[in-house]
Amino acid sequence: MNATTRYKQIGFIAGPLLFLLTYWLLPSQFISPAAPFVLSLMAMMICWWISEAAPVAITALLPLVLFPAFGVMSMTESASPYANSSIFLFMGGFMIALGLEKHKLHERIALNLIKLTGTSGNGIILGFCLSTGILSMWISNTATAMMMLPIAISVIELLKNARSTEGNAASDKQERNFALGLMLCIGYMASIGGMATVIGTPPNTVFAGFTKQFYNNDMEFGKWMLIGLPVALLLGATCYLLIVHLLYPNRLKQISGSDFLIQQKLKALGKLSTAEKRVLIVFVLTATGWIMQLPINQWLGKEILNDTNVAMCGGLLMFLVPTNFAKHEFLLNWEDTRRLPWSILLLFGGGICLAKGMESTGIITIIGKTIASANTISQWTLLLGVITLTVVLTELMSNVALVTIFIPVVFAVAEGFNMNPILLGLPVTFAASSGYMFPISTPPNAIVFASGHIKMKDMIKAGLILDLASIIIIFLLAWAFLEKINL
Repeated sequence: MNATTRYKQIGFIAGPLLFLLTYWLLPSQFISPAAPFVLSLMAMMICWWISEAAPVAITALLPLVLFPAFGVMSMTESASPYANSSIFLFMGGFMIALGLEKHKLHERIALNLIKLTGTSGNGIILGFCLSTGILSMWISNTATAMMMLPIAISVIELLKNARSTEGNAASDKQERNFALGLMLCIGYMASIGGMATVIGTPPNTVFAGFTKQFYNNDMEFGKWMLIGLPVALLLGATCYLLIVHLLYPNRLKQISGSDFLIQQKLKALGKLSTAEKRVLIVFVLTATGWIMQLPINQWLGKEILNDTNVAMCGGLLMFLVPTNFAKHEFLLNWEDTRRLPWSILLLFGGGICLAKGMESTGIITIIGKTIASANTISQWTLLLGVITLTVVLTELMSNVALVTIFIPVVFAVAEGFNMNPILLGLPVTFAASSGYMFPISTPPNAIVFASGHIKMKDMIKAGLILDLASIIIIFLLAWAFLEKINL
């Protein structure tokens, strides 16, 4: 029995025990009659989410079954969070991403970006940073990292072959630093790029769902990019500069044959196919709808477009635009949806349902009032503290689970301090995507670590420095202009 299995078994047993212990310790009339049950279930769900003792989607469905059974909310009230508009926003985004992946348009975009940045060691790493970051804005960080990995391995092998055929073209240290820097940048940029858009990574959409539920505030696509893009650009630039200039400089002037390798891969893809062109049209139309929805709605005189219906229109078009109408073939078919991350969509619903239960039983209000009564620190100290805590926690647990659990509490704390809840919650959401130290922190970290080019001590060293940089950058950006933007 391996350690992971043992850990899950312990979590599976610990979850119900934690439920019983919490329920036993809390007084029966704590806040409200149903509050002890909600807190006990939350403790059990957190345990199972952290340990992954049960599939995350199954854990997320517990409130749907148990809240009506124990009188927390009716079945209708419990079911509605699982059909929250934010879930359909992400579903549409996932469908568009499937179209990009199925027809290899994402690979063509990546190769052309790498081609533009030159054949020096740092130039190639920059190309991979840009490609990974841009793609991660639109498709999942896991899919982005998996797609970039084989291309990166090919470039590393090319460097080794050039060294063996041309003599000592690069020292062992140069070669190792290049491979290490390239892999780390792919892993980190896959997470950083997702911060830029509301559909870029699941924590963003979870946060958007909570703001809609608690404050009826729509985090529109353009509004999110106004904040998220500067955060991603600054963190991305910091990541690149730290790795190639401070931590693992390679000083390779040119990697012989790399240009030829990229050309060969582009040649293998062939000319832009009809399917790729149509996927590109759908993608551009969707992105335009997201970015231009406000002026379009103003021009029409009523609110026709929002992020969710634009995303779902784009997703539906993937199934309705033909690639070969004579054969009844379309950009996507229903079999392709097997690759949709349904578990993430259910996780969103479960998190929102749990938060709704906490709100309806008065738990959220009490948390805010309790913290407000002990108001001995400044708002900015609080902000720095929660950002730091989030970065530490996200190294050890799923960022989606962390945001799902933590954001309702953060909102309550913000209200207790008379802060704009979004001013506190949005930096926490960005911080939740800042897990860089361990392979377990994010799927992209695990993917690049599995390449064999990264040692644990190297990832911890680079990740710790980037964690600290992330805390500082996210805090300073929040301090500098979040209050000045109408959220």
